Amino acid sequence: MSTQPAPTPQVEFATITTDDLVTGEGVALDLPPASLGLRLTSGLIDAVATVVLFLVSLFVLVIATARGSDDLIALALVVAIILTFVVFPTTLETLTRGRSLGKLAMGLRTVRDDAGPISFHHAVVRALIGFVEIYLASGALAFFSMLVNHRGKRLGDLAAGTYVIRDRVGLRLPMPPPMPPQLAQWARTADVATLPTGLALAVRQYIARLPTLDPATRHRVGTDLLEDVRRYVAPLPPADAPVELVLGAVIAERRDRDLARLRRDDELRQRLASRD
Repeated sequence: MSTQPAPTPQVEFATITTDDLVTGEGVALDLPPASLGLRLTSGLIDAVATVVLFLVSLFVLVIATARGSDDLIALALVVAIILTFVVFPTTLETLTRGRSLGKLAMGLRTVRDDAGPISFHHAVVRALIGFVEIYLASGALAFFSMLVNHRGKRLGDLAAGTYVIRDRVGLRLPMPPPMPPQLAQWARTADVATLPTGLALAVRQYIARLPTLDPATRHRVGTDLLEDVRRYVAPLPPADAPVELVLGAVIAERRDRDLARLRRDDELRQRLASRD
């Protein structure tokens, strides 16, 4: 009776997606979409505030046009709708970089699909479509759209290319790997180019997860990563150097050089500013 070795567990390292902000060291900062409950609560606050604003603005405009014709009163109604449901939310979200009254209360923010801040264009598209899906359709269209979309997008978000995130999320990043002393001399004299973002992230994740990997998986994944890293390093590291130490040395050296470049740029800006 023959025994087969247990299959080696497959280890997957995350890739960069449009939900991620990426730092210069290849660390992805995930911006989690807001939950459906938070979106509904935020939307309810916005709806109540908007309806109150609409009634107040309509009352003021009707009083101002009370002695006019029926057409003037109808025009006042149209103006109140435009000011309340389009101009107000567009202006507010543009000035606050994606926050409405409800989002401010619930700690939410609207961002672009690439996680950047929204502009006037995004805000006005969301407001125009929001008037239809939230107020004319009593929120049914917005609710079912957020329910089926993995980012909780309503129709306005789909059209504008935006989504809503939780803005009050604490992020704990792992400490960057230190320079292995036995490879410090080689790393200082080597030509270490900037790694692609996805590769740098994969190396950082591999190093952080080393204690949890079995020896076979550690060697297999590390060797695969090193094959990709070799293309950005010259001369090659010592042949007998452990894979994980080589990868750690490359990441640490690249980080130190980037920090040194940033310091030089900052000192140059300060010198130029002092001459003015």
